[in-house]
Amino acid sequence: MSEFIPSLVPLDQANFEHQRVNYQWRIPEVMNIADLVCSRHADGSGKVALIAESEHQACRQFTFDELDVLSNQLANGLQKLGIKKGDRLAVILPQRVETALLHLAAQKIGAISLPLSVLFGSEALLYRLQDSGSAVVVTNSVKSQQLLPLCQQLPQLKAVLNVDDVNVDDANDASSESAQTNDQLPQDGQLAINSFWQLLSAQNKQFTTPLSSPDEPAFLLYTSGTTGPPKGALIPQRALFGNLTGFECSQNGFPQANDCMYTPADWAWTGGLLDALMPAWFYGVPVVGYESGKFEAEKIAALMHKHKVTCAFIPPTALKMLRASDALFERHPSYLRSMMSAGEALGDALLAWGQTTFGFLINEMCGQTEHNYVMGNCSAVMPVKPGSMGKAYPGHRVAIMDEEGELISNGEQGEIVVHRNDPVHFLGYWNNPAATQSKYRGDWFCTGDVGYCDDDGYLWFLGRADDVISSAGYRIGPGEIEDCVIKHPAVLQVAAIGVPDPDLIRGDIVKLCVVLKPGYKPDDTLAEQIRTRVRDSLAAYEYPRQIEFYEELPMTTTGKVKRRELREQHLAK
Repeated sequence: MSEFIPSLVPLDQANFEHQRVNYQWRIPEVMNIADLVCSRHADGSGKVALIAESEHQACRQFTFDELDVLSNQLANGLQKLGIKKGDRLAVILPQRVETALLHLAAQKIGAISLPLSVLFGSEALLYRLQDSGSAVVVTNSVKSQQLLPLCQQLPQLKAVLNVDDVNVDDANDASSESAQTNDQLPQDGQLAINSFWQLLSAQNKQFTTPLSSPDEPAFLLYTSGTTGPPKGALIPQRALFGNLTGFECSQNGFPQANDCMYTPADWAWTGGLLDALMPAWFYGVPVVGYESGKFEAEKIAALMHKHKVTCAFIPPTALKMLRASDALFERHPSYLRSMMSAGEALGDALLAWGQTTFGFLINEMCGQTEHNYVMGNCSAVMPVKPGSMGKAYPGHRVAIMDEEGELISNGEQGEIVVHRNDPVHFLGYWNNPAATQSKYRGDWFCTGDVGYCDDDGYLWFLGRADDVISSAGYRIGPGEIEDCVIKHPAVLQVAAIGVPDPDLIRGDIVKLCVVLKPGYKPDDTLAEQIRTRVRDSLAAYEYPRQIEFYEELPMTTTGKVKRRELREQHLAK
C-alpha cells in the first residue's frame, strides 16, 4: 500500500507550481478506509491516535492498536445485530471515541456511516434517518430518548446503541451475558436501546477487513440545498486520497515531527471528519477530540497548549472569538506551526492577526461536501493574496464557466466548476438522480459559487449563484427552514435569507421574511415562537436571528419567492 501513499513533503517552493499542475493520482485497485487510517498503524508500537478530552470526565488516550481492536469488536457486534455491507449506520455524537469507532467499524463491515449533528432537532433527525434508511444509531442518553417517539416512523431502524450506559473500562469487566444481542430486540415497532460498550465488550477482538473497490461508498453526508429537503451526498472510499494533497498544502507540509491535530469542527461535518480526523490518522498523527458544549476561547486555547497542538482547522467564526480574548495566547502559548480555515472568507484583519499571533499566515481552503478540498492556499510555498481563495490544489482541476456552459478566460466572471474526474468527487445524491444530474454541465460539476480566476491562477469568490446561506461556517439551505416554519398555524408564507451579521462574527445570519394568515398580528411573542420552532425542530445553527413580517413577498411569475430581492431590500435599509 505504501506506493499509493501520496506526499508532497517536503514542500519544494521551486517545484511547487509544477507539482500543482502536473500531479498524478495513484489510487489502489482495492482499499479500505479503516485499514488506511487505523489498522496499518496498529503495529504494537503504542502510537497515540486519539486524545479524548471532555468537560464531563478525565482525559483518556487511545492508541491505534486499541482503536483497531475496539473497532474489530464493534464490527463483530454490529454484524450480530444483522448489519451487512451497504447498510447505513448513523452516529449522533460530539467528538468522542465512540464516534470514531462507529466510522471505523462501518468501514470494516463495508457499511456506510452517516454522521449527524447533536444540534439536530427531531424533525431534522427524522428526515435524515428516514431518507437514508439507517439500520442503527449510535448516540447518547439524551438523543436516545429523543428518538423514542420517532421509532414507528423508522421501520428499518434495528437498534439504538447508547454510549452512556456504561463506559469502556466498566464494559471490559462486564460478562458477555450482559451484552444485548439481536435476540433481545423489541418487536412491534418498539425501538431497541442497547448498551454500546456492553455489546462491544462481548465480541471477539479479531476481524478480517475486506478490501473493496475505491468507488465503493463510505460516508453519507447530508448537505442543504436551496429548495426542498437536504440531500445526502454519497462519498466514496477514494475520496480519502482525493483530500490529501489539499490537506498537506493547507497545513504547510504534513506530517512533520511531533505533529498533533485539532479542530473544533464537529466530526458530524465534512470539515471535522474529512478535513481533520481522517487525513491526520492516515498519516498516523494523533488528534485531539474535545467533547464540549459551546465554543469557549479560553478553554480551546488552553486545550491546544496542554496537548501541544501543532496543526489546526479553525473556522473564521471561532478565530474571531479567539481574537476577541485579550492576551489569550500569552496565557496559553501556542505550539501551532500551521492552520487551515474554511467556511467563509477570513478577511485582511484576521489574516494579519494570525500572522502577528502565530507567526504564519493562516491558509484559507475551499471545497464542498460533494467535491471537497479542491482549492486554497499554502503559505509555505506560494504567496498569499488576501481575499482570494488560493489556487487549485495538486490533482484538482478548477475552471470558470459562463451561462452557456463554455469555459472562459482569466478575469471573466462566471460559475466556479470542478472536473468530475477526481478521486474526491462524490458518487451522487442518495436516491436522487435528478438532483445529481442537475449539478453537471458535461464533465464539470457546478459549485454554485460565482467568481473569477486571475492571471496568476488565483481564484476569487464573488457570491453564490443560488440561495445557500453561509453562517458561522455552516452552509444552510433555506428550504428546510421554510418547510419547518410554514407548519406554524400563524404562517401563510415564509422565505429564509442570509443577511450580514451585525455583530460581525458569523458572516451571515438567518433572517425570516414572514407573511401571516388573516387574523394573526405580528408581535415579539409570535416571533419567538417561530424562532424556537426552528431551533428545536432543526438545528441551533439554523436559528433565525432576525424575523420581519410582510404584507406580501415579492414573487416570480411562476410563483417562486424572490429571495435575492428580499436580501437586496434588507441591504438597502
